[in-house]
Amino acid sequence: MDTETRRPGDDIAFFQPVPTPDRPLAGLTVLVVEDSRFASEALRLMCLRSGARIRRADCLASAHRHLNTYRPSVAIVDLGLPDGSGLTLIEEVHKTRLRVPVLLATSGAERAAAEQAALAAGADGFLPKPVQSLGAFQAAILAHVPADMQPDGPRPVETGTIHPDQLALREDLSHALDLLAQDPLPTGYLRRFLLGLARTADDIGLLETARALPARPAHADRVNLRALLTDRVAGMATV
Repeated sequence: MDTETRRPGDDIAFFQPVPTPDRPLAGLTVLVVEDSRFASEALRLMCLRSGARIRRADCLASAHRHLNTYRPSVAIVDLGLPDGSGLTLIEEVHKTRLRVPVLLATSGAERAAAEQAALAAGADGFLPKPVQSLGAFQAAILAHVPADMQPDGPRPVETGTIHPDQLALREDLSHALDLLAQDPLPTGYLRRFLLGLARTADDIGLLETARALPARPAHADRVNLRALLTDRVAGMATV
C-alpha cells in the first residue's frame, strides 16, 4: 500500500508512494513506447505488480506528445515502431538536458543486434522479448534507479510469470492482418511486429513464418501468412 504522509500545518493528507521490498517501483512513472497491445499488457501488469504508474505510447508521434508534457522516471522503448525506429527516440531522449533517469530498449527481432544498437544509441539497458519474468523486469529497472529511490531492506526474488489478456493478443493478430492487406506491403515493419509478437506469445509456428518472410513477399507468401493469422484469430474466438 502507498505510504500516506502529512505536511506540518496541512489539513489535507496527500499520498506519496514509497518503494518497498514488495512494491520496489512505487513512486516511478513508466512510459512504455510499444505498438503491440499484447506486449504492452504484459508490461502494464508488471508495473502494477511492482507499484509503478504506467503510460503508453504506440508510436513515435505519441511518445513525443507524452515527453513534451511530463518527464517519466523510466522509458521503455520498442525499436520497431510504425512511424520509425525506436533508436531515434532513444538517441533524442539520451541527449536531452533533463534526461529520463532510466532509459531501456526492447525488441523481439534480431535481439543481439538490437541490444548492441540500443546501447550505442544511449539506452541504459535492454529487455529482450518476451518480458515475462517479474523479477527480471524489476531488476532491469532497479539496476539504474538512483540509490535514494531504491527500496530499503532485502527484496524477495520474484519468479512468477506474467500472462497478458488473450484479447490483447487477438487485437495484435487482427492488426497484422490489416497490415498484410496494405498496398504496398510494409514488409519490414510487419516482419518485426510479427517476430516480437510470436516471441511474446510463445508461438513457434508464427515465429518461423515471420523469420522466413522474404523482403519482397510473393502472392503465395501473403496468402500463407494470411491463412495462418486468420486461423489464429478464429481459434481465439472460442476462448
